[in-house]
Amino acid sequence: MTPTRTIAFGLVATLLSGAAAFAQADKTVRIVLNEELDVVEPCMAARSNVGRVILQNVNESLTEFVPGESDLKPRLATEWEQVDADTWRFKLREGVKFHDGSTFDPADVAFTLDRIKTPEFACEVGTKYFGDIDFEVTAVDDTTLEITTKPGTPILPLLLSTVPIQPSETPKAEFTTKPIGTGPYVFDTWDVGQQIVLKRNPDYWGEQPAVEEAVYVFRADPAVAAAMVATGEADIVPNLAVQDATNPETDFSYFNSETSSLRIDTQVAPTNDRRVREAMNLAIDRDAMKGTIFPADVEPATQLVVPTTIGHNHDLKPWPYDPEKAMALIAEAKADGVPVDKEIRIIGRTNIYPNATESMEAMMAMLQGVGLNVSLQMYDVGEWNKFFVAPFPEPREPTLTQQMHDNAKGDPVFTAFVKHHTGGAHSMTSDAELDKLIDDATAASGEERTKLWEQVFFRANDTIITDIPMYYMVGFTRVATRLDFTPTIATNSELQLAQIGFK
Repeated sequence: MTPTRTIAFGLVATLLSGAAAFAQADKTVRIVLNEELDVVEPCMAARSNVGRVILQNVNESLTEFVPGESDLKPRLATEWEQVDADTWRFKLREGVKFHDGSTFDPADVAFTLDRIKTPEFACEVGTKYFGDIDFEVTAVDDTTLEITTKPGTPILPLLLSTVPIQPSETPKAEFTTKPIGTGPYVFDTWDVGQQIVLKRNPDYWGEQPAVEEAVYVFRADPAVAAAMVATGEADIVPNLAVQDATNPETDFSYFNSETSSLRIDTQVAPTNDRRVREAMNLAIDRDAMKGTIFPADVEPATQLVVPTTIGHNHDLKPWPYDPEKAMALIAEAKADGVPVDKEIRIIGRTNIYPNATESMEAMMAMLQGVGLNVSLQMYDVGEWNKFFVAPFPEPREPTLTQQMHDNAKGDPVFTAFVKHHTGGAHSMTSDAELDKLIDDATAASGEERTKLWEQVFFRANDTIITDIPMYYMVGFTRVATRLDFTPTIATNSELQLAQIGFK
């Protein structure tokens, strides 16, 4: 070997050794999200785009639900017990500090529970999970508190796994732009529309995680996001499109806890007529979108909770594709004076899931095919939310709202009130019998609770027809080979950095 080639090989070896050492030392994880965050407020963590950044990373809950495990895990509460039908006692973890140095105590829990119900703004955690529940929090001592609810709530510890705790000094009636929590990561910077950076909390009460820093960037094009992992620019794409899930070495496929659907406004004409709502369901060829717009493994949905949820009504069957019957129902309604020619708007949310726009275009064409006057408007999450959460824009026009509902906790209490009750923040239905069933099921336990939830979903999806159920969804996540991380059903809505390791 000539001296020149010896030097060249030595240089290459040095460079490769340096690159390997750099890669080994790089403890920053780069995550590509398909939607920009319009808020970083912890009480909005029930929205998947906020939850996957904030929940358990920056702001922790009292309890933690781990998919696949039957028992709740302690987080900021170490133990809990039911005192009576209305009251639970929680023992708080000692020695926990918020990122600003203040001590975590019962006052912070009381403040957080009060704040999520603040009427000045529509806090998603409060409206989605605690719509008709009132709290009374009593500090027994510096590390013990009792929470009394009206009505009594037999699964309160599970419900509290959704509530990110904030310090009592947080402004009560305005969204924060730099959340302060107790979690393993400190919220460092938010360059709006560009990136969010979290940094490891050196004073965390628990075990120090392997990831030192997380950088979240936003790319609307799913192919671009997938390519960023392939080229080493990024490490995780939590929500990968089916057409881009092509690498078995990096791409994970799994059934998640999401149900896609279109919410029907049942209170304005012509969608206030049950025949029209039935016709819209019969007009959708769900099989035609499987394996094309949606993954081949998705399952046609019958209700807003997946089959593994207690109280899922297994007697409900997917709507058949029957355009002839749909047209007959529309003609019958028209003959009775229902204004079936009135425009019905689909309110879509860009990137709510991969191929979101294409799916709405296909469904619009199917609804038009049976004679309905349907148009489509796609919005980013901030604008879409104005149509999705009450109070709804006036004057009220007939709408079908694209939604994807996540119930990873396994109980319909996380679904039924917000989606179907007259007082639910996402509900466009008002039915006294359905309201009573939901109220009774929320307060029940055991076999009675299961049976009541089954009745709730039968009335909502068969008697009334509140939605156009689409699919029980399949998720795809791309993970760089340098990471030791396996996605779960919670990955789309809660991506815990502490669960990520390095190979």
